Amino acid sequence: QVHLVESGGGSVQAGGSLRLSCVASGQMRSTYDMGWFRQTPGNEREFVAAITWSGSSTEYADFVKGRFTISRDSAKNTEYLQMNSLRPEDTAIYYCTARFPKYSAFSDYGNYDYYGQGTQVTVSS
Repeated sequence: QVHLVESGGGSVQAGGSLRLSCVASGQMRSTYDMGWFRQTPGNEREFVAAITWSGSSTEYADFVKGRFTISRDSAKNTEYLQMNSLRPEDTAIYYCTARFPKYSAFSDYGNYDYYGQGTQVTVSS
């Protein structure tokens, strides 16, 4: 079993920055792909970004391209989401995910094997 714990959420004004972290413990392997999703009340969880196990490839949702950067430190079993130029519409609970490498879409929440509990991000105008 793998346990994922997010941190780094909080409140920030529009235009500000936050850095989310996700630490994996348990039977975590450096060969897991990892991702970030977010959810607002009444809406489905939506894909934000993903990174392959090697860190050689990343994928982003169109609405965060150029503003958010996903990275990982496999030695620390940690992934990060650097969020810049935040907007009020980025307000959501952000969830960390991990999966065995597979040939399936990063953007499908159901294609992951492990999920964190989420961290709240609030952006005020």
